[in-house]
Amino acid sequence: MNDMLHLPSLSVLRSFEAAAKHQSYTQAAEELRVTQGAISRQVRELEAIVGVALFRKAGRGVALTEAGRNLAARLQGDLDRLRQTVAYASAAGDGARTLSIAVLPTFGARWLAPRLPRFVAREPRAQLAFHSRGEPFDLAREGIDLAIHFGSADWVGGTLTPLCPEDLVAVASPLLADRHDVERPEDSLRLPLLHLSSRGTAWQDYFNGLGLVPDGALQGALFDQFSTMIAAATHGLGAAIVPTYLIETELAQGTLVILGQPEGTAGMYHVVRPRDVDNPLAESFATWLCEEAEASSLRRVRHQG
Repeated sequence: MNDMLHLPSLSVLRSFEAAAKHQSYTQAAEELRVTQGAISRQVRELEAIVGVALFRKAGRGVALTEAGRNLAARLQGDLDRLRQTVAYASAAGDGARTLSIAVLPTFGARWLAPRLPRFVAREPRAQLAFHSRGEPFDLAREGIDLAIHFGSADWVGGTLTPLCPEDLVAVASPLLADRHDVERPEDSLRLPLLHLSSRGTAWQDYFNGLGLVPDGALQGALFDQFSTMIAAATHGLGAAIVPTYLIETELAQGTLVILGQPEGTAGMYHVVRPRDVDNPLAESFATWLCEEAEASSLRRVRHQG
C-alpha cells in the first residue's frame, strides 16, 4: 500500500496547528478565516488518520491530550521547515541560488552584517537566508548549508574550519576612564564593572592575570547579552570585557577605548558545513568568511598597538 495515501492534507495540518496553539477551535477558525465547524471536522479527520484523540473538552474550550501535545511539538518544526522551503524558492526566483546560514545573533548583527555587501558583490545571484542559532544541531536535517559556531571543534555530522579567535579586551568609555584616572590595566579596579551572566568569572580572571587580588566580590550590573552590555559600556555605566569583533565601530569612533587584554587563549569561532555535502556556494561563502577574518583592520591595528 502507498504510504502517501495516509498523509493528511496541508489544510488539516494547519487547522490542527492553529487549534493546538490557541487551545480553541473558535480562535483557530478566526486565525485561518474559516468556520469553527471546518476546524472541528479537520481535527476529527486527523484523529482518524493517527488513530488517537488529540483534544479533550476543557470547560468551554479544548485541551490537548498527551498524544496531541507530542504531535503539536513535532509538527510545528515540520511546518516551519516547509514554510522556509517555499520562502527560499520564492526568494531565489529564476536561476538564483539560495544559501541557508545559521549564525550567532550578536556575531551576525555586529560583525557579519556590515560585511555582507562584499559577498553579494562577489556572488550577485546568491540569495541569503539567515537563522539565529546558538547551539550545534543537525545541519542536513534542518536544511542549513553553513553555520558559524563558537566553542570547541566538536559538531556531530559537521566539518569545521577555524575562522578566528575570540580576542577579548577590557574596554570602557573614554569619559569614564578619564574620570577615574585609568592609565594602566590594573587601574580598571577603580571602575564600575559590567558582567555577562554566561561568563561570570571574566573580571576575576582578568585581574588574576594581572597579579591582582580584588578586595571582596566584584560588584556591578549583570547582562545576559553582549549587545546590551556594550551599549551600557558605551554610555559610561561601567567597563566590560568583550570580543573585539563586536566593537569595531565603537573603537573606530572612539566611543570605547581598550584598557587591557585578558591573558590566556581565547575561544575559537568555526565555520561548519554538513559533512560529505558538495555545495560550491557554501564553499565560496566559507572562503570569503575566512578572508574577511584575516583581513580585519581592527585585528591589525590592535596587535600593532
